[in-house]
Amino acid sequence: MEKQQNILVTGGAGFVGSALIPVLLDKDFHVMVIDHLNTSKLKGLERFFPLDNFEFIKLDLLDENKLMEIVKQSDLIFHLAGNVDVRKGHLNTNVDFLNNIVATRNVLEAMRTSDRCKKIIFTSSSVVYGEALQIPTAENHGPLTPISLYGASKLACEALISGYTGSFGINAVIFRLANIIGPTIEHGVIFDFFNKLKQSKGNYLKILGDGNQTKSYLYIDDCINALLIGMRKFSSGLEIFNVGSDDQIDTNTIAKIII
Repeated sequence: MEKQQNILVTGGAGFVGSALIPVLLDKDFHVMVIDHLNTSKLKGLERFFPLDNFEFIKLDLLDENKLMEIVKQSDLIFHLAGNVDVRKGHLNTNVDFLNNIVATRNVLEAMRTSDRCKKIIFTSSSVVYGEALQIPTAENHGPLTPISLYGASKLACEALISGYTGSFGINAVIFRLANIIGPTIEHGVIFDFFNKLKQSKGNYLKILGDGNQTKSYLYIDDCINALLIGMRKFSSGLEIFNVGSDDQIDTNTIAKIII
């Protein structure tokens, strides 16, 4: 009988993680979830607690020793953990540095010392491109010039992963995600607009800027399908894929739809 694979999901209580985990469980993987629960809640995962192939560990990725013990039990890591609020990075420059860069380094270092875990799927972001002139943007677009600390930290994580794959035999798939949306999202412009309308009792909606800013959005189910494809795309070294859609929508149009 084939041994059950252990999959570790960092940041698994978050928006993407809570959508990915039930799919992995349905495929009969043993799923271990790490989350410090500072910015997410357990409500999306509580129904899995009775399952034999599910395990939740409350842990900050900055705790290197405990992280190393868990990684050594894993066959593959979905590294989803990181700061999800770009504004926090502006208010406190340590947020993206610690929760994105240092946390990713700790995961990679644990993998380096593990004889078992040599595969990682990392959710990066399209913000690593900065204000790219080419839309849609190809994976080989350059130079990469992020304009936020969040984008810079994601690019730094990609560089660390690239270095570890080149130096220590780790195999990685990096997904540069567009803006992911879905029913349980708790951040971003759509979530903010709903809250603003609720607070004003539906009387007005304040939009920052001229509202002509455009972004590409992707539904959560399509994002999860991409991550699952990543599990089949492992080769020797590093693969990078953009995950998004060809179309874009501006902030004013989003506001009109929500209103």
